Formats: sequence, structure tokens, C-alpha cells
Amino acid sequence: MAGVRQFDERVALERALDVFAERGFRATSMLDLAAGTGVQRGSLYHAYGGKEEIFLRAFGEYADRFLTGAREALNGPDKRTALLSFFDYCIVMFSAGSPSRGCLSTRTAVEAAPDSPRTEAAVRVMLDKLEDLVHDALVAIDDGVDLAVELRAAARLVVTTTRGIAVMERVDHATDDLRAIAETLVTALVSR
Repeated sequence: MAGVRQFDERVALERALDVFAERGFRATSMLDLAAGTGVQRGSLYHAYGGKEEIFLRAFGEYADRFLTGAREALNGPDKRTALLSFFDYCIVMFSAGSPSRGCLSTRTAVEAAPDSPRTEAAVRVMLDKLEDLVHDALVAIDDGVDLAVELRAAARLVVTTTRGIAVMERVDHATDDLRAIAETLVTALVSR
């Protein structure tokens, strides 16, 4: 029947996300996406209009899942525990898979920004939401502990550090090393 998709969109977008995670936005072609999703290139063009649209749809779902997990990780009894749990969540996400997938938002921010303003904007929105989640969690935790810097600045520093951890993971630092980086920052931020 004309106009009816002959593929499971959720599965196709998840597989497209795998292709983008493996190859990066810039290096991924429509042929790669067709091979990775098992959907013919013409059907992908018809359904989405092109590589950027596929990326934006897949990245939107990825960002939603990542932010949901981050919100849950930040739900700790005190600031230190919440921040360490958040960093642990990020490290697990960055190092998942074999080989690891790394951090799609960081990779995309670095490589796709000059090529795709819409892609750059999608990453920026995700990182802004992540900063807001961290900030709001720190505000909500009333444990009597003051941070070494203002809460908004702390949230921005925490998110920025997750990007640095993502880069360090890509150059083969062990997860214990990444956790040590996170713990050093948390210790510096949380004063008693």
C-alpha cells in the first residue's frame, strides 16, 4: 500500500543511532544508514528526507533516554552521592558496548557543528537540559552542604566535565580512571 511504511520506525531509528555512534555524523552516508537499518535508501529518503533528519530523530530519542537516566541518577540523598551517581551513570553510558560507543553528543558537537547548524542546535539543547537537570537536583537536595561555587556554575562545570570524561574515554582511559576524575571534581565542589 502506497504511503505506508514497511519498516518498524523505532527499530530503524535505533539502528540508525548505532550507525551514527559508530561512524559519527559526518562520516555516515545514506548507504551506511540503509545497510545499518536494513531499510532501502529510497524508503529512508521518503520517510525522513535525508541523513540530517534521520540523525535529528534518532538523536532526539537518544537525548530523551539519556536525560531520563541522568535525572534518575541525580536522585540521591545528598549532593555528593547524587553527583557521584550522575558521573557513574555518564561513565557507564560512554563506555557501554564493545567497542564502546562513546558519547554521541560530544562527538557530534565536535565534528558536525560546522556542517549542520540544526545538529549543533540539537546538541546544545540537550546539553542545556542536562545542565538544568544537574542544577535543579542540586537545588532540591537540602543536605546542609554548601558547594564551593554557585549552583548554576557548579552545574555547568559538572556538565563540562562529563564532556571531558567522554573524550578521555575515547582515548582509552579505564573506567576507574574516569571515576577518579569525577570524584576529584565532586570533592573539590562539595565542602563541609
